[in-house]
Amino acid sequence: QVQLVESGGGLVQAGGSLRLSCAASGRTSVGYGLGWFRRARGKEREFVAAITWSGGSTRYADSVKGRFTISRDNAKNSGYLQMNSLKPEDTAVYYCAAAVDRWISEREVDFYSWGQGTQVTVSS
Repeated sequence: QVQLVESGGGLVQAGGSLRLSCAASGRTSVGYGLGWFRRARGKEREFVAAITWSGGSTRYADSVKGRFTISRDNAKNSGYLQMNSLKPEDTAVYYCAAAVDRWISEREVDFYSWGQGTQVTVSS
């Protein structure tokens, strides 16, 4: 079992940047795909980005493509989400999640461990 803790959220003006971190602990050596999801107030949680265990493949939601970059450092048991050119519609609680295998997925059902979330607020 892998446990996850997000950090790095905050308040930023539109056009600004934030870098979210996801610290993993527990059985990290088993390997897992990593995903970022978000939930805006009054909306369902949605997929943002995912990366394989090796870091060799990534996938993004169309709404963040070209602005967000997912990465990971397995030596540090950490994952990251660099968010640039932020928009007010990016305001949400952001969650990182560990997948049941080492590959990419956009589906919540493929992720078995979730962090508590970190709030990102983008002002206009």
